[in-house]
Amino acid sequence: MFDAVGFGALNLDKIFMVDKIPKKDEEGFVRKIELHPGGSSANTIVGLSKLGMRTSFIGKTGNDGDGRVLIEDFRRQGVDTSFIIMGDGRSGNAMIFVDDEGNRAILVDPGVNDTIEFNEINPEVFEKAKLIHLTSFICKNGIQSFESQKMAVEIAKEKGIYITFDPGLIYIERGLKELETMIRGTTIFLPNRKELELLMNMDYVDASRELISMGCKIVAVKMGAEGCYVTNGKEEVTVKPFTVEVVDTTGAGDAFNAGFIYGFLKGYSLGKCGRIGNFVASRNIQKVGARAGLPSKDEFADAGIE
Repeated sequence: MFDAVGFGALNLDKIFMVDKIPKKDEEGFVRKIELHPGGSSANTIVGLSKLGMRTSFIGKTGNDGDGRVLIEDFRRQGVDTSFIIMGDGRSGNAMIFVDDEGNRAILVDPGVNDTIEFNEINPEVFEKAKLIHLTSFICKNGIQSFESQKMAVEIAKEKGIYITFDPGLIYIERGLKELETMIRGTTIFLPNRKELELLMNMDYVDASRELISMGCKIVAVKMGAEGCYVTNGKEEVTVKPFTVEVVDTTGAGDAFNAGFIYGFLKGYSLGKCGRIGNFVASRNIQKVGARAGLPSKDEFADAGIE
């Protein structure tokens, strides 16, 4: 049995540390380049694994060197890889530009990520997962992956599997009508404030309440330097962030998700889930890369958050 299974894109992050993020017709220069395995759901699953959760992943890589790097890194982090599909073509890549203040811009080459068909997924995963965590696919080489996720939500609902969903701006831009079926089947919806207000065209508090009325059980809104806002329709909590020196915000939201989901699986209160999410995110943004700063189970215990 797995506590959490991720379902999303697998990307090799190529991080360019730059003097500035250029605007149109501007130039800058690269100080350093680093390579890190990434992908939003994948980052969250690694975060959960490091916290001691039993984890696996549904995804697709190319039959290439980048794909092998992605799979081997999962194994090093204790993530089961038996549900990852290796197909023809190139693995996903993300080119991430990070300036001296920790701001970032991202360009993504989805590779084979977008091509995952539902019939490629081993159905055994739906017998072994307690929770499935969804994040967006680019869907520029087809929408097979998006449709596969929608089908996964339907099966998860039938089997009583928790669904957590971080849509990212890519899915938010698809609009509420396209996401409605997935949202109605979601246990925890995990947008940031900008995404939520864009999706619902209203203030994040009212938007969260509206999503609860649609059938979502919990909405956890990431608000960066303002912390997070969480509601289940009966209780509303705003949790302050931890104050730290920011090095790189890549993967901050994914790290928050890991902490929040960990708290949920442990049965903690909304406020405590939010606090754990903020803590894991605060640790992660102190190092370069989406996973480098994720705390281990022992580091988390030493921090005294539980």
